[in-house]
Amino acid sequence: MTRIDLNADLGEGFGRWTLADDQALLGLVSSANVACGFHAGDASTMRAVVRDAVAGGVSVGAHVSYRDLAGFGRRFLEVPPAELADEVVYQVAALDGFARLAGDRVRYVKPHGALYNAVVHHEEQARAVVDAVRDYDPGLALVGLPGSVVLRLAEEAGLPTVHEAFADRGYLPTGALVPRGHPGAVLHDAEEVAARVVELVTGGTVLAVDGTRVRVDAASVCVHSDTPGAVGLLVAVRRALEELGVGVQPFAGTGRSA
Repeated sequence: MTRIDLNADLGEGFGRWTLADDQALLGLVSSANVACGFHAGDASTMRAVVRDAVAGGVSVGAHVSYRDLAGFGRRFLEVPPAELADEVVYQVAALDGFARLAGDRVRYVKPHGALYNAVVHHEEQARAVVDAVRDYDPGLALVGLPGSVVLRLAEEAGLPTVHEAFADRGYLPTGALVPRGHPGAVLHDAEEVAARVVELVTGGTVLAVDGTRVRVDAASVCVHSDTPGAVGLLVAVRRALEELGVGVQPFAGTGRSA
């Protein structure tokens, strides 16, 4: 592999409250998963992040979520499928409006938090997400966990799909992520995170929490912006990739390559 996409969750502040250093992160990633107001973000934050992403050649994606500002979208909600589909369309369309004002468009959709984990196995909610993306724009890529129900349904619906790996999250031997709050769920050491990305790029595997290696074929690697020291993690990852001669480039549409 001579190139890889790096993505991070951006725009996850609200009003006067900010969560991460979006400007620094935009200088390190090739794709930006922008919160659409349901788990975080607001209209002004969305517009500013999208404007800066487009100006910097970073691909813009809609980071869609359950309607759960209080829980940061990390609580599972039993939302009726038709309602969930409408809410996904609502979020994508809102962000796409700001992207078009900035001279680009939304290039992909990535579920956030509990919704991301739910559509790994929850057939009805996964189908609702796929239906929403297909109805809004069948050319949008859908980002998800390899082996997930949502990616299978997306492929059956003819949507472009992107397999994703996580640099800062622990893996179970099954290939699923270690649930947050459990030991080993989040990685904080920059060298460990960089080594994981190197292993992904060169061998297509990650080390699971039980010491076994899990096959993960991914076109994009995520570092969560709310992981403590996220900027430092991405700096270490970029340095390690540069030493390998691996370029960082968006998987979707136009954007910056390096």
